[in-house]
This record gives sequence, structure tokens and C-alpha cells, in this order.
Amino acid sequence: MIETWMWVAFTALILGLLALDLFVFHKDAHVVSVKEASIWSVIWVSLGLLFGGVVWAWLGAERGGEYFAGYLIEKALSVDNIFVFAMVFAYFAVPGKYQHRVLFWGVVGAIIFRAIFIVAGAELLKQFHWLIYVFGAILLVTGLKMAFGGDTEVHPEKNPALKLVRRLIPISNEYHGQRFFARHAGKLVATPLFAVLLIVETTDILFAIDSIPAIFAVTREPFIVFASNAFAILGLRSLYFVLADMMYRFKYLKVGLGGILIFAGVKMGLTETAYRVDIWPSLAVIGLILAVSVLASLFATRNQKPEGERPAEVAAA
Repeated sequence: MIETWMWVAFTALILGLLALDLFVFHKDAHVVSVKEASIWSVIWVSLGLLFGGVVWAWLGAERGGEYFAGYLIEKALSVDNIFVFAMVFAYFAVPGKYQHRVLFWGVVGAIIFRAIFIVAGAELLKQFHWLIYVFGAILLVTGLKMAFGGDTEVHPEKNPALKLVRRLIPISNEYHGQRFFARHAGKLVATPLFAVLLIVETTDILFAIDSIPAIFAVTREPFIVFASNAFAILGLRSLYFVLADMMYRFKYLKVGLGGILIFAGVKMGLTETAYRVDIWPSLAVIGLILAVSVLASLFATRNQKPEGERPAEVAAA
């Protein structure tokens, strides 16, 4: 049983890791090299897997399996975010040394919003059992759209949140270091960095509509859903700097992610029936779909060269 002190301890752990990241390891703005990002990716993945081991030892193999399945789903779907981040950074020509700061606060916002969505989703499923089938249908539709809908397109100028902010406060055309707001001619203005952060946050909220129901398909325990989400998201920044210049290699990744969402939707619909799929076969199916899509992508693009330069100065220092 998940007790209140576990939530408090885990929240303190996440806040501590974020504080170390921002105020110790990345307190000075700099271009994150692939080498540095790779090291941090290994660290974040190791921490995520280590926590999964703690869940396994503390709450049992079933909960441990649910955590790992949720972590794998969120980690896989977060790669799709990287496509969007790369396009947004390129659109706004965000200097490479400022990108980590945007992604950091983007992660903070993502964790906060997902915590809200998870608590709300768990309560809704508890109160309205029939929503299981609604969530399942959403996953099926989204999975089919992702698998057969073609490439992702980003139109920042059409973002409703950005349009609203423009009405409330002017947005300058110049960057002011890492600041999100600055004074210009005596007036408070938002910088382009804030516009980028706003688009990153709103985009992630849309992604959460897919990922959170997908994890609810493998577990109904809010703590497991939140923990797997949080650790997967914590490594998103470093993963971006590793993969930003090789996204063209993941040709069939969206097909694989669509397959995972479709499987999650079917599993959610079968949860309350005699055909309920246990966690270990589920984890195996998710892992197999992801592995096949990645390997097929790498094989298909083995002789393909990247088009143009790495987006928005995300180059090795």
C-alpha cells in the first residue's frame, strides 16, 4: 500500500534532483555537447532503473513490473517530443547555450501538470468506471493517427496560448540572455525564450493526453504512474541533446509508438474482462514493438545522410 510519506519522500527526491541539476551542474549557460548529454542520459536512465528496483523490492514484483512498463512507455513517447523541440528551437533560432534552461523549466512544468492530470485521472476512473473505455478509445484513435498520420508539423504562430500572451504582454524580438522577461524602453516585455517555453509546455500537455492514459492501461496506482512519468521526463533534456541531430534515423519510430498506444488502448478495454493481459506479457509486447521500430529505422536509414545542420546550434562543443 502506498502511504502519504512515500509521496512526500518521492516529491522531495525529485525536487532535490532538479535543484542539483539547475543550481550545481548547469548553473552556467553553455552549449551542451553530445558527450556531456550522453553521460547525463546514462545517469538519468540509471536512476530511473534503480528506482524501479526499489519499487520492486519494496512493493513487490507486480508493482515493479508496472513501474518499468510505465517508464518504458513514457520514455518512448518522450522521444516524439524531441521532434517538436527541435523544430521549435529552429523556428525561434534559440541559441544552443539557452536551450537547456528552456528544457529544464519545461520539465518542471511537465511534472507539475502531469501530477495534476494523474490525480484527476485516477479519481475519475474511480468515480466513473466507464471512462476506462473512453480512455481506451482515445488511445486507439491517437495510435492510429500517429502510425498513419505522417510527419509532425509545428506551427508556433498558431499556438493559442502564445496568441493570448501576445495580447497581455509584448514579446520582444531579441534575446536577453537566459531571462524570460526583460525591461525594454521602461516597459516589461517577454523575451522569445518565454515564447519558446510556452510552446514547449503547451505541447507537452497535449502529449500527456496520450501518455498518461497509456500508463493507466498498465497500472491504476497513481504513485506508480507519477514515478514512472517523472523519471522518464527527467532524462528528456539530455536525451534531446543526444538525439537532436539524428532524428532522421528514427524513420519508423512513430509507427512503433502508434502500435504501443493501440496495444495500450486494447489492453485498457480488456482490463475488466476475462482476457485481461498481465503486466509481464504487456511489458514484453511494449519492449518488442519499440525494439522492432527502432531497429527497422536504423537499418532503413543506415546509408542516409542528415539534411542541413543540427537545428538551432545544438552542436558538440
